[in-house]
Amino acid sequence: MLRTLILILVMSVMTFLTRAIPFILFREGKETPKAVTYLGKVLPYSLIAMLVVYCLKDMDIAGHYHGAAEIIATLYVIIVHKKWHNLLISIGGGTLLYMILVQVVFT
Repeated sequence: MLRTLILILVMSVMTFLTRAIPFILFREGKETPKAVTYLGKVLPYSLIAMLVVYCLKDMDIAGHYHGAAEIIATLYVIIVHKKWHNLLISIGGGTLLYMILVQVVFT
């Protein structure tokens, strides 16, 4: 029981620190370092690219459906996001479409 409480306390303190440190380091009135500003611009796009590669890396092109569900869902996300610029609709809809294709259509 004591070990559990200590673990919870340590995790709580670490969670608090990870959220508080940016406010301590980058106070109002101080200029944000150029490296942090650069990462703020570049990192979201690179993370999305890494997620796309990670999601499509196991696509079975030689399989029965040749990765059709992945390709259809990816095209859906691209088209819907280009049209409406809404991440919730594009990613959520793409995920839903992919699951329907995998579970119902390509069984």
